[in-house]
Order: sequence, then structure tokens, then C-alpha cells
Amino acid sequence: MSQETDHGKWTVSSSDESADDDDGEKPSTSLPHEAGRGKEGEPHFPCSEARKTALKRKSSPLKHQDGSFPEELAPSQKQKPPEEGLGWCLSSSDGEEEEEVKVQKGKEDATANGRQTEYCTALKEQGRTQKPVLGQESSEPSEQQVQDAWDLLSGRNPFRFFLTKVKGIKSKYNLGALHIKDILSPLFGTLVSSAQFNYCIDVEWLVKQYPKEFRDKPLLIVHGEKRESKAALHEEAHPYKNVRLCQAKLDIAYGTHHTKMMLLHYEEGLRVVIHTSNLIDDDWYQKTQGIWLSPLYPRLPPGTAASDGESHTMFKTDLISYLMSYNAPALSEWVEIIKQHDLSETRVYLLGSTPGRYQNNEKEKWGHLRLRKLLKDHATQVLDQNSWPVIGQFSSIGSMGADQSKWLCSEFRDSFASLGNSVKSLTNHDIPICLVYPTVENVRQSLEGYPAGGSLPYSIQTAQKQLWLHSYFHQWSAETSGRSHAMPHIKTYMRASPDFQKIAWFLVTSANLSKAAWGAFEKNGSQLMIRSYELGVLFLPSEFGFDTGYFEVKESMFSDGPVSSFPVPYDLPPEKYGNKDRPWIWNIPYTRAPDTHGNMWVPK
Repeated sequence: MSQETDHGKWTVSSSDESADDDDGEKPSTSLPHEAGRGKEGEPHFPCSEARKTALKRKSSPLKHQDGSFPEELAPSQKQKPPEEGLGWCLSSSDGEEEEEVKVQKGKEDATANGRQTEYCTALKEQGRTQKPVLGQESSEPSEQQVQDAWDLLSGRNPFRFFLTKVKGIKSKYNLGALHIKDILSPLFGTLVSSAQFNYCIDVEWLVKQYPKEFRDKPLLIVHGEKRESKAALHEEAHPYKNVRLCQAKLDIAYGTHHTKMMLLHYEEGLRVVIHTSNLIDDDWYQKTQGIWLSPLYPRLPPGTAASDGESHTMFKTDLISYLMSYNAPALSEWVEIIKQHDLSETRVYLLGSTPGRYQNNEKEKWGHLRLRKLLKDHATQVLDQNSWPVIGQFSSIGSMGADQSKWLCSEFRDSFASLGNSVKSLTNHDIPICLVYPTVENVRQSLEGYPAGGSLPYSIQTAQKQLWLHSYFHQWSAETSGRSHAMPHIKTYMRASPDFQKIAWFLVTSANLSKAAWGAFEKNGSQLMIRSYELGVLFLPSEFGFDTGYFEVKESMFSDGPVSSFPVPYDLPPEKYGNKDRPWIWNIPYTRAPDTHGNMWVPK
């Protein structure tokens, strides 16, 4: 079946129709070959059909007939194979652009050396022995590593919001970015135990991201796999005696465990990491991902009440509430660990979704109604705020209904447009909405080429039911940060001024644009139904000392602008789709033009 639209001709594949509320992030229910070991071209870990297709196309590419490359990207920017032994370095150097990675002598002056000494002294005062860096014989971290760690931990990034490192781009665009190995580095703490919450998990790969001295520490993996996929995950984890699995209950159809969080318990304290990456190699390689890295939370003195150590944002209480929603004994241990630590330095608000049907006051604990309450209670009204657009940026899309009034421009906008305790802001339906989602051309010209679309699982079955939605679409562009060709798996939402120079709030989260993630009203609005687990953090200006009601937007994620300006990870203002632009649809073929690897995309 084919359909001609303003966004091109789509051919409908024979794949099964998705549920109306599904956002495309469904795990595969087929058991990988030989109980956990995938056959050639398939992953050996449970994942969605879109990702399976992308991995298959990477291992068995279909060459375009003329073998040419698009003019916008030269063949020199083709994908490079992953390098082994990246180490625990926090520098921006990953082997590309050799002239870019040389340490500038100006940074190795007396000031830098003084900071180094102060940092190392602080570590020694904590009683922590320096751990060797992978690939180095010395037991001390390199000078550049300590300098980078100092800059990171001493307030150079007051928002503690980071992007992941991207292979194949200039090193200057990786300054301050993190790889998972950096997060798990001994420079960040001496690990005692950890918990990893995620959707798609490669256990073997994950274990290798930990430093060797931490690989036998207790590791709890919280997942949402069922039946055959659960069996495959258990098979993958079986060789690792320190790994335990905890299944998140998903009692409502088409829900997923989509939360991406790390709990890192150190000898020195506790750290919480909330991010957008799956625990697989591809997600930490050439994609744009977001990370919020908490401060190192110190342990409370013995005899302190468990309610102590709370932040102004109630982060400790909300994190414990979120963990208890799983009703899992394995997470009770982590609740106790959190109670023993001081989280008072947290400046962000926790915003989660958990599966269920909620009424009365319970409705405001989760999903878009949780955001509505936070913005109503804690955000500050701004001048002419009804002209400030809501901007949503995401990597997957669920069904919005027959027209915009069914969800997007009703309950979704009412929540995301909230700003202070104003009835007017909740009832004004003229507030613009900009939705940022990659076009086919964005994907074609990306570092990964067409396989990047496996992480953008918007299906033809959903798209053809809501052609009205595409009039809200804007392209993915990140030229100012040098990352336009690193396709987004990050999800962000914000409220921006009409000139896009200011933002009233910013949210980084695992939640895509779907009712499954954010919730949808039932029973004439008296009940909120949520299908999936999601988690994110909300940044409000007031918590960072701004009484203006807004953040100034930083010129670029990696510019030397004021640290007080907020680093939005893509270009503003967003660029609206042109007449010939089409949203990326993962389960239809693209054969007219080659991608950056000279390949075409045929999903079946």
C-alpha cells in the first residue's frame, strides 16, 4: 500500500500495526538465536525491531547502485570502527584530529598545577587511593585527566548537564562531553556497588565499561523484559556472578521500562546519573545523548534521621518515591542507601512516569501532570508568556489521535505551557508548539547514515494516521555545536522566548512524544493512565539563583560563554520543515539517494 502526501510517497510495509499509544520503543519478543547469541547480523541482546533492523543493515549493508556519496559529506567522514581501550580519560581526545587533541601549553600553567595539587590533596584527605588509568603504567592519573576532572567537579558546569562523546567529529566539539567509561571512572569515586536502570541492555558490553577493579562489584540491572527477551537477558547475565537482574512490572499493554539511570554507591558517597542512552555500544558512539550528573552526595553522620539531607527541590523524597513504585525488594536496599546520604545540594527537580491509572492527588505524582504541578508551583511567570512557544525534541513518536485537539493541543499543551500559578496560561490555546524531529535528509547525511534511523522508531502505521502532526515539525540542527550529523537520541523539552534567546525552563528526560510516556486522561479527565517507566530532571532558573524567571541561552554547548547561560543542545530558533522535507519513518525503504556510507535503506 502506498500513500502520496505533502511529505512524499510512503510505502506501507507488512509489519503489524502498533497500538495507538505505543511510541515505537517496543522490545522484540522473538528469542535471539541460540538463547542469547544472535545469528549473524542480529544483536545478542533484546532490543526493538527498529534497532535490530539497524544492526542488520550495518552488518549487511545494501549498496546504492552508483556507490556515490552525497555532496554534503565527503567519504572521509565515513564511520570508523570502535577503538579498544579508550581508557578512563576525561579529556576530549579520542584519536581524531591529532592537531586538535594536543594539550594547550596555556592550560598547563601554575594555576592549573595549583588546581591539580588541590584536587589530589582533596582526594587524599578523603582517604582515596588513586587508581591506575587503563593503558597507563603509572598509578597516578595523567595531568590532563586530573585537570579535566577538576574542571568538571569544581563548578565549571553549574547545571551538571552534559552530552555524550561522539566519534568522528572534531575534538573541540567533545570538550566537556562524557563517555560511559568516564562516568564509571575511578576519578569519580571508589565504587562499592551500582544499579543500572535501562531499556536496551548489552550485559557483556556494560560490564566492560567498568574499570577492571570495579567489574566484580555488585551490579543490579533493572529492566522491563518479558518472556523470551527476559530469558535472553538472563542468559547474557549468567556468566557474571556479581550481576543481579530486577524486572520492572509492566502490567499495562505496550508499556516499556524506558528509564535510564545509574545509582553509583562509592566509599566516598553516592552519585545519581540520569541520562538518555541505552546500555549498548551504538548509543555511546555517534549519537547525541544527554546526561545529568549529580554532585557527590556525602554520607550523613551516624544517627541522623533518614529525612535529613533533603534538597529544596525535594529530590531525595521523590527519588525514593520513584524507586518504591517498582515494589521490588532488590530496590529496597537502594532506598536505604539513599536515606543514608545527604542530597541537599541538588538543584533539579525529579520528574518520572510509572505505569498505572491515577486519580485524585495521585494524578500529580507522575507524567505530564507532574510537570504541570512543578511548573505551576515553582516556575516564575514572565512578560508576555503566552507568546513563548513550547519546544519538544525527541527520538520517537506515538499516536496523537485523529487531530491536534485529542491530546497534543489539549492536555499536553496545558501541562507544558504552565508557568506559575496563572489560570490564563492554562487556558490559552494559542501558545505555539515546535516539535524537533529529524528529517529523512538529516538521517541520510548523518555519521551513521541510514542505520541511525533504527533509533528513531516512528512507524508508517502511526505516521499515516496523523499527517496533521507533521505541520508542527522542525529539523534537527546542531551546527553551532558541531553535532548536526550526530542523530539525536536525547529527549528535551523547554519553554522559549519568541526570539529564542531565553528559556523559562528546561527538561532532559527519557520520555518521547507519546501518551504511553507522559500519560493520557481517562474517565473525562478524572484519571491519568501511564503505560511506561520514564525519568528526567527539570531545570528551573530560580534554583540556580536567577530571579528573572528565565535562563539566557548559551551560544553553543561548547562555546566559552558565561557559565550562567544554559547550554541548549541544538540550534535555536528551530528550522521548520520545508515543502520537500519528510519526517524519518523507520519501516519504509529509502533507495533514491545513498547515505554517507554509500548505502540505501531497505528494512525488510
